[in-house]
Amino acid sequence: MVKLTDDYQHDAQVFQDAGINVPKYDQAAMKAATDAQPVWVHMGGGNLFRCFHARIAQELLNSGDLTSGIIVAETYDDDVPAKIYQPYNNRALQVVLAPDGGMDQILIASIAHAIYYQRDSAFGWTLMKKIFEQPSLQLVTMTITEKGYTLKDLSGELTAAAQADIANGPETAQTNMGAIARLLLARYQSGALPIAMVSTDNFSENGQHFADGILTIARGWVANGHAPQGFVDYLSDPAQVSFPWSMIDRITPNPAETVAARLEKEGFTDTDIIHTPKHTNIAPFGNTEETHYLVIEDSFPNGRPPLEKAGVIMTDRNTVNDADQMKVTACLNPLHTALGIFGSMLGYTSVADEMDNPDLVALIKRLGYQEDLPVVKDPKIINPRDFLDTFINKRLPNRYIPDTPQRLVTDASQMLSIRYGVTIQHYLDRGPALVSQLVAIPFILAGWCRYLMGVDDHGEAFTLSPDPLQADLHKQMAAVKLGETSNVHTVLQPILSNPQLFGHDLYAIGLGDTVEKDFQQLIAGPGAVTQALHALNH
Repeated sequence: MVKLTDDYQHDAQVFQDAGINVPKYDQAAMKAATDAQPVWVHMGGGNLFRCFHARIAQELLNSGDLTSGIIVAETYDDDVPAKIYQPYNNRALQVVLAPDGGMDQILIASIAHAIYYQRDSAFGWTLMKKIFEQPSLQLVTMTITEKGYTLKDLSGELTAAAQADIANGPETAQTNMGAIARLLLARYQSGALPIAMVSTDNFSENGQHFADGILTIARGWVANGHAPQGFVDYLSDPAQVSFPWSMIDRITPNPAETVAARLEKEGFTDTDIIHTPKHTNIAPFGNTEETHYLVIEDSFPNGRPPLEKAGVIMTDRNTVNDADQMKVTACLNPLHTALGIFGSMLGYTSVADEMDNPDLVALIKRLGYQEDLPVVKDPKIINPRDFLDTFINKRLPNRYIPDTPQRLVTDASQMLSIRYGVTIQHYLDRGPALVSQLVAIPFILAGWCRYLMGVDDHGEAFTLSPDPLQADLHKQMAAVKLGETSNVHTVLQPILSNPQLFGHDLYAIGLGDTVEKDFQQLIAGPGAVTQALHALNH
């Protein structure tokens, strides 16, 4: 039997017998190099980071192109560094699950330190500031999810937390943007040292959103006397602080008991899955898929590791945006959200099982091939049709990837404006009348409203996935009952007219009434979701 903390250099045979590939470098030497000259910080210590970014660093450490490891700063859940990093010497087991059932296992040891970074942790609050004061630091990457960048509420006003950050200054920051701006202020005060701040979160124009969030806080601090104007000038100069755009793609669901059982059978003992009070699901191992892409705008004012040697596509901003638009607004994420919405209402707990439902498959094919693909710009580095073909025919049906519709619909309110609003805008740009030809998109938006009722297709209550707007939206939709359609417009109008949710006032562009009609079909009674799905495709 083998554990993560076993000596992989002197007892490599034990790992080999368990089918685990081990690093080619000394972890202690990597930590010493990181302490002497930190190069790479990552914000967000979850499953995607452990299965993707940490693996990129591992490949560069193996080849000798990198000697310093990653310092990961968890910004949300203090149990993550305390229970899943530190007890295992900051190591993780990456498990790559192939469609044919194959399982590649790699011991990841590229993480030098795991720190909880929030103001209620004096240790992390102090240490991260010191790290950002080091001239050697070249890049910060991020996986804190879309909601981690949020500074505004549903009405477009600054949240109470954002207002407090701006009023009270850096040392009491409570938002992610405020806490990160604090670190950049420390770097500015240490000599305006250059750095690249790379959002690798899964939404369009992520670098721009990141920059906007940081600058919102910074300008507020200047106005309130907490920082000099020079700080804003520093952040606004890409030769000093860059906010590269990126596109990331690797399905990495929560660690699964089925994978844990397979690992135990292979001889690996560290398989306990942790479910924290903050609803983080994480384990000493991470399960992920073979297919993956990371495309980054090559803008690094303090230099960078040779990321392209580990498979990262380095390019210009326009190409990144085209690749991102292809994935996030057309060929992957909109399909994922649709499967999350309808799968949750239909009682599925496996995305692969959803792909056995011909009506669900027909829905996402109609969305992808008929509505999204025609308005997508080819980024040239990835062929959109090939990407979509692979996603539908290979990636989604992979039964060895333990993905769930409940995960896919998490935080949906933060995603709809990008995943559907951008495509809607493309149709508006080509001619407003073309919007009326859309079928799948308004049906999916109606499905989301139906989902918010918290009632499944059998008429039974079910638990909605976490979402920052869940309480308000569920309360609004609770006024609708199955089989009753008299108050549909009254209930839906405030939601469908909100551009914060959809990127548009759906009534103003001619889609609101269509969504209402689709919604009425979906609430006709028990079984109406199944019936409406079938009718849509026949």
